Amino acid sequence: MKVFKFIFIYLVFFAARNSFALEPNEILVITNSDIAASVRIGQYYCAKRAVPVRNTLPLPLGTTLNDTIARSDYETKLAEPIRKKLRSSGFIGKIRVLITTYGVPIKVGKRGQLEGQEDKLKQLRKQLEQIRSIMKQIEQSGSVYMAGQKEQLKRRKAYLQSAIDNIVGKETDASVDSELSMVLFDDYELYRWRPNKLKYKLPYWDFKSLMVCRLDGPGEDIVMGLVDKAILAEQIGLKGIAYIDSGYGQDKAKDSLYAKYDELLSKTASILRQRTTMKVIEEQTQKVFEAGQCPITALYCGWYSLKQYVDAFDFVEGAVGYHIASWEAIDLRDPNSSQWCPAMLKDGITATLGPVAEPYLRSFPEPDAFFSELLDGRCLVEAYYRTKPFNSWRFVLIGDPLYRPFGKKMLPAGIARQ
Repeated sequence: MKVFKFIFIYLVFFAARNSFALEPNEILVITNSDIAASVRIGQYYCAKRAVPVRNTLPLPLGTTLNDTIARSDYETKLAEPIRKKLRSSGFIGKIRVLITTYGVPIKVGKRGQLEGQEDKLKQLRKQLEQIRSIMKQIEQSGSVYMAGQKEQLKRRKAYLQSAIDNIVGKETDASVDSELSMVLFDDYELYRWRPNKLKYKLPYWDFKSLMVCRLDGPGEDIVMGLVDKAILAEQIGLKGIAYIDSGYGQDKAKDSLYAKYDELLSKTASILRQRTTMKVIEEQTQKVFEAGQCPITALYCGWYSLKQYVDAFDFVEGAVGYHIASWEAIDLRDPNSSQWCPAMLKDGITATLGPVAEPYLRSFPEPDAFFSELLDGRCLVEAYYRTKPFNSWRFVLIGDPLYRPFGKKMLPAGIARQ
């Protein structure tokens, strides 16, 4: 009876999971009506993926291909029209994914200083200077008996600096896409990040959070190719080699976040060996894969080589991967950029992700979890939002949100291929 009960529960869960699979009519495509290429990309996607034409929102965002939009313009020209559309008849509660396209700004600027906080700001700065002075005196004294107090002072110093940064508006910039994930929320604090309420949730219990994906890159042809390659890979199956590059954190403290991500990358390689028939090749030193070293690349994840892409990969149609490093999507549309995101897109990758400013390591999706979600048969945007830690922060996901690299060969969650 216990076995039958387990099977029944699993089948109910499996049916529920698939009943919540993302559908084309749950997507809203946002284009820049002032840039013809943006409109063409939106129309192309709708035609290829059977997204209803009514599920498009062309907005006049300017004839210049701007990467950044001011915070005030974001609110009036992007956020408010999108809210209006989502709350209009026929759309209330029916859109789960927004697609931003080439021509829609990528980054939103920081807010200004909080109003009415001048006196508090003065007090915080005065307290911070006092803490710094005390810490300097302790350091000069060389007293070992003050070590515990010094640690307390360091924590207090960090708290005060964070409070000051919040008031003045430091680290309140974000990617447009990550901010749009919270477009249906009421006022929320614009300082650093907000927790992603969709992480590991299915069915989608948080109905305010939206999933956002971007069709963008260094040129219109490359962007349209993201759709074509995703569809082709779904038809013929994603085939090739998985390349995992760990080792960057091997000289760091064992309890550091760097060491943890090295372990996660190694774990990713093990999962891919267990759950796919792909050949998996690991680079386990502090070096990265060298130029020309990675033929028929289907999957990739690794680090580091900051803002210096190494042309190691021959990406197959449908290839998915991302590079764990800061600032790798700042110049997403620059065909001559050496950053990893634009360079990989130019080199033929089908889906990737990256930060538009310093993101901090803990804000990357953990690679073992992200690729496991894809192996479970989830589409690109679901895998991303089930594993990304934060919204209102600095990441973009680039590719066809509906793309399911392993949809036809889906295994039940947690069941390994022997």
